[in-house]
Amino acid sequence: MWKLKTDKCVLRSWLCLSPSLLIIGLIIVFPMIYTAYISLTNMNIYNWFDFEIIGLVNYGRALLVFDSGFLHALSVTFLWTAANMILQLVIAFVMASLLNVGKLRLRRVYKTILMFPWAMPGYVSILLWRNGMFNSQFGLLNQWLDRLGFDPVRWLADDVTAFISCLAVNLWLALPFMIMIIDGALQSVDKSYYESALIDGAGWFDRSVKLTIPAIRPIIGPAVIITLFTTFKQFDVIYLLTQQVGAKTGANIHTVLTYTYETAFVTSNYGYSSAISMCIFALLMGLTLLVKTKQRRRNA
Repeated sequence: MWKLKTDKCVLRSWLCLSPSLLIIGLIIVFPMIYTAYISLTNMNIYNWFDFEIIGLVNYGRALLVFDSGFLHALSVTFLWTAANMILQLVIAFVMASLLNVGKLRLRRVYKTILMFPWAMPGYVSILLWRNGMFNSQFGLLNQWLDRLGFDPVRWLADDVTAFISCLAVNLWLALPFMIMIIDGALQSVDKSYYESALIDGAGWFDRSVKLTIPAIRPIIGPAVIITLFTTFKQFDVIYLLTQQVGAKTGANIHTVLTYTYETAFVTSNYGYSSAISMCIFALLMGLTLLVKTKQRRRNA
């Protein structure tokens, strides 16, 4: 009797979950399976219906041929992610520390102003930076250079300056979130610890390294992981600033997502772009498992 009731409860639970599972299957599972299948073919715009299965050729081209562009885009992506994370953490920590100075006036006003870039739509902010700051003719940066007697710079035409420009825009968009997280974490630290450290003669750097950072690490850890994966998957900043179709600037920097977009929707090589997508998916899954494993070991 008890087993029959349990079976009915299980069946009722599956019936209640079936709509959600069906939607997940149609939106997530089926596209993943279909992408994996297309990655094994030579599908492109010229053989849309009569493509052939070619096995792991697309994966070999992506992972073993450096001139294909994927490995270069992957290295740029790692550099992009590392540079963004280091700068975000350092700048956000310094800014949040300044906001928590005891005698600072108008603290709430400063915090509100710092939230503006995060509150604005990313598309609007990126285009404002592109046209208002980096424009080679009437951009604000070149106006400053002209007043100082320097020649104008085509900020988005060279790979190095375009990468730095994209980095600055992404910091503008992402810093408010990290500042808010670290600011909240700093407020949770017991102030008596700082009083003891001051009595012992510890300076700001010693207090930060030996007291503040270890105390706030468990709080900001999840935010850092979220920002890490978000930055790795960044698309809009680099694409809208340098790679937008019809408005390319001359720079040739690609992350894995902008490179995948170009191979899929510009060159229309769907089999190869699907293989790249599966490689990115496998890489992100591996990073996710690595992060979860470290968290379990730390909590054990």
